[in-house]
Amino acid sequence: MSRSIVVIAVLGAAAAAAAAAVPAAAAAASDAQPAFAIANDRLTVLFPKGAAGACLVPKGVEADGARILIGPAARGSEPRLAGVEIVENTEEEVAVDARFERAGGAPIVIRYSIETGARYVATEAREGAESLCVTATSRFAILPDFFADDIAIDAREIPVAEAELPGENFLLQPLAAGQLLLASIWEERGDDVRVRIAGEGDARAIERIEIPYGGRGRIWVAALAGRGIWHAEEVRDGDAGKERRLEWTRPFPAQWRIDWRTSEGETDTWEMMIEMPDGRFVKPDWFGQREATGTEDWLPGGGKRWSTELGMFRYPCWIAKDGRGHLLPLEKGIRFRGPAIIYPIDRVPQTPPEAFALVDAVRATLGVGPCQYILDVEGQQKISRGIPTCDARTKLNTIYERREQVQRIDDVRKTLDDVEAFVRSIRDRIEAYVEFGHKLREDLAARKRAQPDLAPFIDEMDAIARGIDAYVEKRKKGINTREYAAAIIAGFRKDLAGYAGADALDRCRAFGRAITTIGGAQDDLVAECRKAVRVLRQRAGLRMAVDAKVAPIAREIRDRAQAMLRSPVSYEAPRR
Repeated sequence: MSRSIVVIAVLGAAAAAAAAAVPAAAAAASDAQPAFAIANDRLTVLFPKGAAGACLVPKGVEADGARILIGPAARGSEPRLAGVEIVENTEEEVAVDARFERAGGAPIVIRYSIETGARYVATEAREGAESLCVTATSRFAILPDFFADDIAIDAREIPVAEAELPGENFLLQPLAAGQLLLASIWEERGDDVRVRIAGEGDARAIERIEIPYGGRGRIWVAALAGRGIWHAEEVRDGDAGKERRLEWTRPFPAQWRIDWRTSEGETDTWEMMIEMPDGRFVKPDWFGQREATGTEDWLPGGGKRWSTELGMFRYPCWIAKDGRGHLLPLEKGIRFRGPAIIYPIDRVPQTPPEAFALVDAVRATLGVGPCQYILDVEGQQKISRGIPTCDARTKLNTIYERREQVQRIDDVRKTLDDVEAFVRSIRDRIEAYVEFGHKLREDLAARKRAQPDLAPFIDEMDAIARGIDAYVEKRKKGINTREYAAAIIAGFRKDLAGYAGADALDRCRAFGRAITTIGGAQDDLVAECRKAVRVLRQRAGLRMAVDAKVAPIAREIRDRAQAMLRSPVSYEAPRR
């Protein structure tokens, strides 16, 4: 039988592009029956009769580099495409209902639609559709996390044939040797995402991903295409402290994220710095929060940074002036080993309009309002009250060195008010972390009594939560008590504000040493508490991938951890 092809063009120019793409796509499909296709100028969706799903063909990606099928997931016999009905065909949008039939089961209908210029195909559950199956062979799957670290799954490290991952709105599949980043996006958190893995050794790969439609019944699959849209680099033992110039150049300016693999098998997520034409290093803003050199946690020159977790260090990943990527695995604190994956998370002011990052895809599919809600932009804003203890020390010492404390008594009192607010806000945050850990541990103990078969997983989660108390104990002497901090500030306000005696400067300096000891210990502790909760959130998700029985508890832990990570104080270093 000869193959007949019908292309519904959203744009006039799309028809020619789609017509050129369809033969290769049809050859990639598993069936040689007559094909039907819809297309715009960025992608083609082919419907080969008898196939398990629609074949997505992004423009500019080699057809044999990414065979992508998008169809219904069903238990038992695999559904096969039986027919396509046109629902809408305008200059702005084209939509079709694809009917799939299966032996011994009711038909399944999914609506597929694409819009003018869109980089995604929208799918909607119609008759009998419960989950969407995305079939594409990839070594990695990434669950982006906007509060903690991503979950990057390496098929070579997953021993089971089926794994469950948290169903938290986004999933990325790096495909086609760096040419394609496939993003599945859905509206509401629901049941877990099921991943099927096959093969042995280096050939082991993720073959298909099943995403529940949920109550609203819509899932989008976006194709972020272009050479260098993602890159993976292997980091080995002995690479720590050694700078590496990558054989990868960013295809466009953006906020590029890197998921390092740690020696413990977890993901450690960073955003790459950017070297400016004048040699300065900056870190792109994060949802309106300024992160460039000059803020309190940055020092200029040489790409260095200071954080409460790592102290002073050279930032481990950046994009040089020429656009080439560079890695410098950390020498202290965290050991990186295994694949490091780079992809574009968001725009920067220099990103060209035609370029697309993950957040662009989320905004385009869900809309700006729902996108802001799902990303919880408000919850990611850092809180800053008063002034840090080191700044207060410097201000007071300067005033007293110049013997200006009498005429500037209002400045002295304002500085004391500010440093007291700062110390109190950090202490409040620490105590919130402690309360979180205690409540979680109580609930885990109850779950362990009710489900003793899950004791190994529960014990692992309990040990991480218990780490918060361990950090507090380690810093107990340095942070002292609330009452002590309040007393030394009140003492300065009563006895030293405006005091001009011969020992005024020495007493001021003594106060500075005492208050910065408290502040430094609090800063370290709040960052350590955040680290424990970040690890808890990620470890719970990773354990789901190898043991589906823990999924209900793991989901609850992840949700509670995310709630705790909201509204951080700046010294938690929420973005490294």
